[in-house]
Amino acid sequence: MVRGSRGSEVESPEPWGGKASGSLPGDGAAGQQATGEGDAGSTRDASRLAEPPLRGPDLHGTPRAYTVGVITPYLDGSFWNPVLKGIHETAQQHGCRTLVMRGTPASLQAPSLAREQVDGWILVIAVQGIEQLARERVPRVVVGTHVHEGSCPSVIPDNHGGIRSAVRHLIEHGHRRIAFVGCFHESDVRERFEGYRDTLAEAGIPLDPGLVIRSDDSWYTGGEKAAPQLLAQRHACTAAVFGTDKNVIGMMPSLKAAGVRIPEDMAIVGFDDVPEAQAADPPLTTVRQRFEMMGSAACDLVLSMLAGETAPPELVLTQNTLIRRTSCGCDVIQSVIDQDAAPGEDASGDLDRRMVELLLAPQRLAPGTSPAAVWPGVAVVLEGCSAAVEGTALPPAKELERAYQQAVGIAPDMGTLMALVRLLRRSHERPGGDAASAQRVEAFLDGARLSIARARLNVEADAVAQLGMLVRSNYEVGLALLSGSQQESLSLSWLAKTTAIWGCFALREGATTLVVAGAYSRDGSATPPIGSRYRPEAFPPAELLPPSAASGAHMMLLLPIRTAQRDWGVLAVVGPTLRELTGDEGTVGVWASLLAVALERNELVQSLSAKHAELQDAYAIERALSDTVRELGCPLIPLLPGVLLVPLIGAIDRGRALQVLTAVTEGVGRHAARFVLLDITGVPAVDAEVANALGQTSRAVALLGARVILVGVRPEIAMSLVGVELGELATYSSLAGVLHELTTGGLRRSGPKRGSARTA
Repeated sequence: MVRGSRGSEVESPEPWGGKASGSLPGDGAAGQQATGEGDAGSTRDASRLAEPPLRGPDLHGTPRAYTVGVITPYLDGSFWNPVLKGIHETAQQHGCRTLVMRGTPASLQAPSLAREQVDGWILVIAVQGIEQLARERVPRVVVGTHVHEGSCPSVIPDNHGGIRSAVRHLIEHGHRRIAFVGCFHESDVRERFEGYRDTLAEAGIPLDPGLVIRSDDSWYTGGEKAAPQLLAQRHACTAAVFGTDKNVIGMMPSLKAAGVRIPEDMAIVGFDDVPEAQAADPPLTTVRQRFEMMGSAACDLVLSMLAGETAPPELVLTQNTLIRRTSCGCDVIQSVIDQDAAPGEDASGDLDRRMVELLLAPQRLAPGTSPAAVWPGVAVVLEGCSAAVEGTALPPAKELERAYQQAVGIAPDMGTLMALVRLLRRSHERPGGDAASAQRVEAFLDGARLSIARARLNVEADAVAQLGMLVRSNYEVGLALLSGSQQESLSLSWLAKTTAIWGCFALREGATTLVVAGAYSRDGSATPPIGSRYRPEAFPPAELLPPSAASGAHMMLLLPIRTAQRDWGVLAVVGPTLRELTGDEGTVGVWASLLAVALERNELVQSLSAKHAELQDAYAIERALSDTVRELGCPLIPLLPGVLLVPLIGAIDRGRALQVLTAVTEGVGRHAARFVLLDITGVPAVDAEVANALGQTSRAVALLGARVILVGVRPEIAMSLVGVELGELATYSSLAGVLHELTTGGLRRSGPKRGSARTA
């Protein structure tokens, strides 16, 4: 059964619902204990899930299965990656394709993009614009948040039951002053707070508002910033339960720096069981949930609805379980002693099933599913342990090593793996058994522990090696995108440095057209022709996808390529499952961001080149205009043979005086002039500095064998020239006067008195 609205239980169709179960086999083992209190589950039964019908054949001649479209704002992280993995693996089991889009329904303008290919939608947390999908009348499921509309099921963890088990565990330790820390902006955290409040009420413990600590977010930074609030209550509480593990891990250094001992001074329990939880100091007791279960359940819902089944209740809960470590105060070593004091379980029962379910916790093995289907090596391990009991030959060491490596691949948590060994030991102990048999079993289990530790170390070594490869790959991709040309960026040749096997990039041309600008194929599969046009609803072209994408073996990603200034288009990438494709968090998103930056940079470079050419043209025009202005500012008019008239209009400053000097000296030589008439009738004022400049012009012209005559010297200007040395510069009050002198020959014979002004 799964819960619908709070306080009620609604029967769920068999593929999605499983009845709440009690404790898992092997609970209470060292370092962790799985409890089923309050758990509700969505347990997929692949054998009973109705298969959706196939669609028409594709380009490769095979009937096309349905495509599950996933819209998610992120592709990375301890939550997003497992959810996407669960969706993809479940779709693959049923021969269906997975097409993942980065964004929200609103930002992707859903359901426009790839609408003709997607048969059912899964929205991960961000649901802005979901009403647009609702109008399409195709199956849709939300993961990670609750959408309040009956026609859209939501898959979320059993937050209420999970936090209930955590608070009850702290109460069992004797705590009654228990704080709650979490980000109330998150719907999951609000539900966990409700579970915390309800569990306190069940135990008769009043809620103290002072012990409710609000963090800014559900990440490490949120916990770090909230530390002062919890420290202020350190003497008012003895334990704290957190909305997320990352809040806990972010706060732990601040608590320890303030002298708070965990768990002696304050017991702590988290929620999620992220990979860092088992490596925390001390190891973190937490509520484990498997995010891939949420993705798997959501995919089952979509496929079953496509097969014609009725949609389930609006809320589907996935299981979780309390994992006991050290931070809550559990005595791990004493737990081992207590467990070893109760031997006697028969190894011939369903031990293989219980061992597999311990690895899968909180997920249960579906009825009718063989344990070997999940852990192929479980039979080898049981055979080896039985051989140790009986004293017969053990299986080959390589087969045992391979079996333990498979177990580590299912559950890398060391506490779970050691609990597996303890379960194996308990199940093969016999009261009154001979010492030789016990010694052989212990030797076999010591070998198992060593093999598991070695396999776990290999996982870490592989992770480090993959991170090194990822750094190099990202460096090469970044270098190719940010140092290459726009054509190199668009060609997608840089995908060769990644594990992607196929890619296609289309630029937007208006609101209704995508134009293919680049394509890549590692295995020689067909790609869309460059320049081909597609409607967004038909992109990427289904008939040209590689066979691995058409069959569902590989995941398809659609990444909008955007910057703050422009929506460039869409990048389609086909490759292995997301974790294998990226190697770490955020890589695919980084590719998209780098491509967007590269395109914007290239456009900026082209724009700057165009601006540079425009500036060069403008400079040439300005220079020509400047020459024209110079000519107009100091025109040279051949008035009479050997006589140049230079009419000056407007103010004369030092710069223009130099222009006049240059123009006049050039004009004297060009026109073989003997007289230069500088007419300043239109000049409003001539100060001493300008007059001295005019005197310099006169002296320069005199060196060329000509004379300068200053014309239009009004009485007020003449007064300003008193005391100014004009040199060879003669002055006349009017042009008529100087022309009379020139035509009558008087000026040519003797000329006016140097430095004097005449009135004509």
